[in-house]
Amino acid sequence: MAGKDIDRIRARSAWATVKESPMITAIAVAPFVIALGLVWWLVGGFAAFVLLVVLGVVVVVGGKLTR
Repeated sequence: MAGKDIDRIRARSAWATVKESPMITAIAVAPFVIALGLVWWLVGGFAAFVLLVVLGVVVVVGGKLTR
């Protein structure tokens, strides 16, 4: 039960950071957006979509494995 409270606190803290300073979020997300744009430009939209899905799966599975 305590784990869920910690997740809620972290989520609220992250959301507060995004609302207060969107520039921090932009800087954190920039490398991913640049990589996705580069893949899109080099190989096309479908490959960029596949990369997006694969990275999403890695983040979800990696997050579940580290808990």
